[in-house]
Amino acid sequence: MKRWTVSRPDEAAVKRINAGTDLGPLLSEVMAARKYEDLESLAEFFNGDELSDPFLLADMQNAVEAINQAVDSGELICVYGDYDCDGITSTAVLAGYLESMGAEVICKIPERDEGYGLNTAAVEEMRDLGVSLIITVDNGVTAIEEAKLIAELGLKLVITDHHRPTDILPEALAIVDPHRKDCPSPFKELCGAGVVLKLCAALDGGSYDMVCEQYLDLVAVATIADVMPLIGENRIIVSRGLRLLKNTENLGMAALAEKSGLSLENITASGAAFGLVPRINAASRFGSPQIALNMLLSDGPEAEGFAEELDRLNSKRKTVEAAVFSEINEIIDKDPAALNGRILTVAGKNWHRGIIGIVAAKLMEAYEKPALVISIGDDGVACGSARSFEGFNVFACFDSCRELLIKYGGHELAGGLTVSEENIPALKDAIEKYARENVPVMPKMTLSADKLLRGSDITFENAASLSKIEPFGRLNPEPMFAISGAEIAAVHPIKNGEYTKLDLVYDGVRASAIMFRVKTADFPLSAGDKIDLMANMSPNEYKGIRSVSLRVADYRLHGAKQEPFFAARSAYEAFIRREDIDKEILKKGDPQRAELVEVYKFITSSKTPITYESLYARLGGRINAFKLQIILDAFCDVGLIGLSRQTGRITPKTPTSRADLDSSETLIKLRGLI
Repeated sequence: MKRWTVSRPDEAAVKRINAGTDLGPLLSEVMAARKYEDLESLAEFFNGDELSDPFLLADMQNAVEAINQAVDSGELICVYGDYDCDGITSTAVLAGYLESMGAEVICKIPERDEGYGLNTAAVEEMRDLGVSLIITVDNGVTAIEEAKLIAELGLKLVITDHHRPTDILPEALAIVDPHRKDCPSPFKELCGAGVVLKLCAALDGGSYDMVCEQYLDLVAVATIADVMPLIGENRIIVSRGLRLLKNTENLGMAALAEKSGLSLENITASGAAFGLVPRINAASRFGSPQIALNMLLSDGPEAEGFAEELDRLNSKRKTVEAAVFSEINEIIDKDPAALNGRILTVAGKNWHRGIIGIVAAKLMEAYEKPALVISIGDDGVACGSARSFEGFNVFACFDSCRELLIKYGGHELAGGLTVSEENIPALKDAIEKYARENVPVMPKMTLSADKLLRGSDITFENAASLSKIEPFGRLNPEPMFAISGAEIAAVHPIKNGEYTKLDLVYDGVRASAIMFRVKTADFPLSAGDKIDLMANMSPNEYKGIRSVSLRVADYRLHGAKQEPFFAARSAYEAFIRREDIDKEILKKGDPQRAELVEVYKFITSSKTPITYESLYARLGGRINAFKLQIILDAFCDVGLIGLSRQTGRITPKTPTSRADLDSSETLIKLRGLI
């Protein structure tokens, strides 16, 4: 169960916004809930139409002078990028622009197994090729030793990056990075391609006209790919860039959109994020980043071939990702104790290292815990990738374990590490120790609604008005709404039961809700049940008929109380981890025989699929979540039920002999502690 929060906008602010704008009543509430409470802050959000002077970035003038000198002298320039979408796109933009200036340019992007950023072998290779000037894009600001080598070899270096530098800057002719402490540029949250856009504008004397016309579509995709906040200058880049993408002159991007099944005429930030970006990233995960770079730089029919290859690699990525995710779920079902740590840490042999970060994100979503996935190589060296949510800092956790690690990096919500296989058990213990000591109460995954929806809010006009604040993304998410106590009128399978559609009656209004990735056979509610939802709302129009679609992000049986659930669930996990826990709390988890009988009868008599969370809700909180999980564990111990740890689905079993609950290991352990 995720924690839900619902904003309560200031009513006076809503009235001011509604009276002073054309946003309409619903969007006025959304913006007020997001703390845009006056017309001035709204004007700042909506009316930004200019990118700031590129020369406000520290060292930009030095970068321009160094590049112009190299171009005028006919020197060989190498654009050195990174293997992700931002790095590949940045490389394509700068290389294309320099070629338009008449520069002699080559590109270098390291393969994923070479690691991120500059490396000694690459520097020496560039020297051997006759490169005079190296320009990094989306990397370089922490390449202290590599910069020294470049200087020793007599080469010149210009760094453009958007990552945070350390206290020591590399030796270079220019370091253009908005996160430099001495950088006066007003907007700091550019991606690597955003910094390159400003460099190109500076090379054109400070004008954005030509460079935006030629490259803003690519920079928009990079900004979306790097999950940059879609406010300020990024909002300008993405909104304008998506408009240009509709008629892109980049043959590779147009071909990739076609292979992705995307209509560029209706392209959105979400469409780019789920259609274009994964295919570009698949190049380095299952092939070479050079494929994606070649596609973006192609000006002929070969672009289609590169796009087709990226589509094939992305399909392979999906297959491998699904296989690893399934394998991990099988491991968890066989050993549920893996789920009871504060962090979900799993390790396996030779899982493809290109997808372990994606799998970690899926595990975090499925099990609502920070997750670390470790792939162990045949050489005994393991690589791990972690994903988290607000409240648990991955980088700080890794830093506390640094003596066990070969290397590590990251930030609050994601990180990577390299560790010897023999140190993995100690690493798991160290991670749990860090979490126990620094985060006594682990955070919960949270969904936040902009408002509690009323039936009268569900109109085509209101749903259509929400597009006024696109593009959606980080710090400007698609509006989310809470619905409380809608009655399910009917349940329909979609796409052969892979998805589920609900007909709802809510506050006197009929509405439809779509649940993607919820199989109808697993849906634990039925017609007549009342349901609470967290959902997005969008308009539909087909053959002149207008309607509203609700896309469900999460659901619960109406009336489920979340805070008591979380408290009791935390107590259960503390019990499983053998942490110190008050005996009075333990006693609250010890079921009486009548409660065991009640739960078993409920499970065996249910006419719909039943899950741990729906069972908790249907019991109306009479049995707390700690005790309920103890009961289910006891039933599993003696073979009365099966319990999927991924879906929470409970399946009654026919025991081969008389089930003796007194022999349950779970109950024996609990009662022994009491």
